[in-house]
Amino acid sequence: MTANTATETLDTLYRRYTRLDPVSLADPYPLFHRLRTESPVFRSGSRFLLTRYDDVASVLRDPRFSAKRKGRVRKNTSAAPTLSGPTGSHMEALMAWRGRMMLEADPPDHTRLRSLANHAFTARTVAMMRERIQRLVDELLDQAEMQGETDVIAALAYPLPVIVIAELLGVPPEDRDYIRRWSGMAIAFLDGFRNVTTVDEARLEFGEYLRKIIVARRASPRDDLLTAFLDVEEGGSKLDEEELLAMCMLLLIAGHETTTNLIGNSLLTLLRHPDQCAMVRDDPSRLPSALEELLRYESPVQIAARVATEDCVIAGVPIAAGTPLTLHLGAANRDPTHFPDPDCFDIARTDNRTLAFGQGAHYCLGAALARMEGQIALGTLLRRFPNLRLRTEYVEWRPNTTLRGPTALHVVFD
Repeated sequence: MTANTATETLDTLYRRYTRLDPVSLADPYPLFHRLRTESPVFRSGSRFLLTRYDDVASVLRDPRFSAKRKGRVRKNTSAAPTLSGPTGSHMEALMAWRGRMMLEADPPDHTRLRSLANHAFTARTVAMMRERIQRLVDELLDQAEMQGETDVIAALAYPLPVIVIAELLGVPPEDRDYIRRWSGMAIAFLDGFRNVTTVDEARLEFGEYLRKIIVARRASPRDDLLTAFLDVEEGGSKLDEEELLAMCMLLLIAGHETTTNLIGNSLLTLLRHPDQCAMVRDDPSRLPSALEELLRYESPVQIAARVATEDCVIAGVPIAAGTPLTLHLGAANRDPTHFPDPDCFDIARTDNRTLAFGQGAHYCLGAALARMEGQIALGTLLRRFPNLRLRTEYVEWRPNTTLRGPTALHVVFD
């Protein structure tokens, strides 16, 4: 933190960060440390931001805090701006679409949707992907190696998880770029309600695209997740079409956005810490624990959202029913009360129980798959290219506060 920023108010610094200032996005951790120390329950407009590990973990586990943005609490809990006319209609449609996602459901709806998803997205399904993921990594790196240098995001970190989740769901290979286009717009909307009309039009278009695939799967089932979702039943309940569409959209977005950032963040961190990188390269058995430290140090998902359903108190601060809360996972994962010397990247760190994939009922459904993809991608890169290095130290970070990752990562294969 520079001398100037050290004297600026938290309001000023946080507003700059949420407005996607590139300098703030590049290194938000001094801001997070000040928030945890000076105002761990920080008020920003109508919402509160939580940055301490214990507070964040407690809210994630507490059923008094709803994942819904509307409908459950006594007040209007939508964080979306109030808009009128055609744009307002698009906003209402997008908020309704978002509300159908398992990510923003509470029990009993969440329990039912999660149970149905668990039946289809099993540990066996994930384990069966290991050999396929290794082949994909090898093929993608074969293509990149011929150039002598590459952007790892474009060459590996993006295409790998897109191919994996598309193959799992049964989306045709030629449509993968379409997934990226839709996903990018959806993430921008979810992060700050941007491009409302364009995103809603894309949502409708993508919904029609998925409906055609659903019709095809009903007529001709395949060995993929979409067919499994159509077949799965729990207690006499099945997914209706709108729930199925929301489930597919969520998996296509979350199934690659998180892992893309995980791979990009992890490789960047390792290359910036050559001593730690050498330890992993020379002893691949360290990779699983190293990945947990990488998830802590540069969390791919930075934020989760909840709404208080009743009046309560958090860290001595009264919270009224209906108040939206922003839970900062990235800040919590650098809380010194849980992680000594938290700004030190240390692959030998023990008791590394991060909140990178959340906690409680909404713990990330695809965490095991993301870990597998991350381990295979990083392990293969370090094995095949022991002298891998960054072409430049400068990194541009995604203009997003919910997801953290570099837009590009140029490396040289020495």
